[in-house]
Amino acid sequence: MADPLRVISATMFYPRGGSSHAARAVVRSLRARGLDVTLLAGSRSDLGPHADAHCFFGPETRAVSFDAALASGQPLRYEGPAGSAPMHASFEDRPGAPDRIFASLDDLELERQVRSWARELALAGAAEADVLYLHHLTPLHEAAARVAPQVPVVAQLHGTELLMLEQIEAGRCSHWPQADRWAERLRRWAARCARLVAVPAAVERAVRLLHVAPEIIVPIPSGVDVELFSPAEPPSGREAFWRRTLVEQPAGWLPGRGAGSVRYSAADARRLAEGTVLLHVGRFTAVKRIDLLIEAFARARGDGREAGCPARLVLVGGHPGEWEGEHPAQMIERLGVPDVFLAGWQPHEALPEFLTAADALVMSSEREQFGLVLIEAMACGVPVIATRSLGPASNVEPGRTGWLVDGGADSGPLAAAIGEAIADPARRERLGRAGREAAVARFSWEGIAQRIGAVLEQAAHERPRRPVTSATG
Repeated sequence: MADPLRVISATMFYPRGGSSHAARAVVRSLRARGLDVTLLAGSRSDLGPHADAHCFFGPETRAVSFDAALASGQPLRYEGPAGSAPMHASFEDRPGAPDRIFASLDDLELERQVRSWARELALAGAAEADVLYLHHLTPLHEAAARVAPQVPVVAQLHGTELLMLEQIEAGRCSHWPQADRWAERLRRWAARCARLVAVPAAVERAVRLLHVAPEIIVPIPSGVDVELFSPAEPPSGREAFWRRTLVEQPAGWLPGRGAGSVRYSAADARRLAEGTVLLHVGRFTAVKRIDLLIEAFARARGDGREAGCPARLVLVGGHPGEWEGEHPAQMIERLGVPDVFLAGWQPHEALPEFLTAADALVMSSEREQFGLVLIEAMACGVPVIATRSLGPASNVEPGRTGWLVDGGADSGPLAAAIGEAIADPARRERLGRAGREAAVARFSWEGIAQRIGAVLEQAAHERPRRPVTSATG
């Protein structure tokens, strides 16, 4: 009997956002199929268990801690012992954040990242692996080229790297002194990969931005655990659920303050449970266009169609201390919109209860590579409302599983869809049932992992010889 395929998978980032959930699900599914998978991941303990790699991914994970780097006062210049690394950078530009945008890092800051992660990959046995499975295009690729130059690399794109490249191409990067060098690096790392995995809607975009041959990109959607995400109301009932998550164990937060700094009353939870609940799940990044959502919600409430079943909006997400532009709490106050609730960052395992305690999920992003939470909502039998962009346009069937509308500066189309959803509970139920059927048929992790496993095996058997590259060029 042949030995199982040995895979070293790695993500620089501590757990946050959809890419972390996808990385965890893929690793679990690949192991269930018999592959020998080691996962290497960034980790923070200061933000609670949801940002700790051991808690999030599992105790067998090789966690690389950023705690000492953050405590040093110069997180990007820190160099410490095994199991630690300088704070990772980001594909997003959030002034004042410890994870500056990659395109602002100079050669020495990049070199510190590469040295640390090369050591961690070496300790994980990367040179003896059959294939490396890396998430995103990050300095991990440069580190892999140093310690395991003959081991083929499969990279999974999650969209944020493409967003940064688009901003560089559009010239919106005058304050990123290293932008052109980073664009060159991302393209070089992509070209070195044996395969790139991307959701189908992003393939053409990846080819154009990364300057790679279309044949190395394998279109595979993200997946969902259709057992965890399934139609079932919270066991305790809606009112008790909202009372627990908003009143007894609050996690919403205000700028400059911690989780739980936003608090609500039992009367708020009761009113929420008695109305039509719209849910948004995501980080507080500019691309999510939460401002458009709040404005559209206000317009939908004002058109009179919610009579008899007042609508409420719950925002789940926003990693504590992270936001771009205006914080949602500031938007709510500025626009004077009542009945918008901040539920804070929640564990992924808690999302099914949030979804099934809601009547519809709304996504207002101007650019969404895939939109995993849309699929999770569909799997829960919850209809979805989404602005038309890459992933949502491919995954939402208008009139069958949800509403798909134009985004942009005008909140009118989104407001109209929200208004229709509020006014027609029978339609919501019908779309929810169809969404569940579509999620099970197209996006179960069992099928997705089988396809990713086949890509890894094919890359491992080809084993092309690749030259070592220099971190700073």
